[in-house]
Amino acid sequence: MRAYLSNYGWHFNKALQEWAASHMRDKSGNPVKAYTKESLEALLKAYAVDLKTDHIYDALYVANMCRADFYGSSIVDEAHLVKYVADYINDPDGYEGMPFVRFYADTCMKDDCTIYWEDFV
Repeated sequence: MRAYLSNYGWHFNKALQEWAASHMRDKSGNPVKAYTKESLEALLKAYAVDLKTDHIYDALYVANMCRADFYGSSIVDEAHLVKYVADYINDPDGYEGMPFVRFYADTCMKDDCTIYWEDFV
């Protein structure tokens, strides 16, 4: 983990975000159909939503988490999904690395999910 953090800080890289998304399930227990970086960027552009971050994989994690947990319920469409992502990422009382810290805390609380950090460095 120290090697990962020394390279990426408290942020996702592509490989870790893809791994995290691959473990996400929707409300029915099915694997979530994850967004890609390109599909998220297209949605952000289509709905004129700006993110105040250079860490696109953090935003991608949030988009995929939102798709798994809220889409089709409190988040009714992709326009609202990207607004949720922007609200989360641009949260004025949030902190640097908030999506990654949330992911790490969630992972630590699950007994079935070990992170092999060397796979992501």
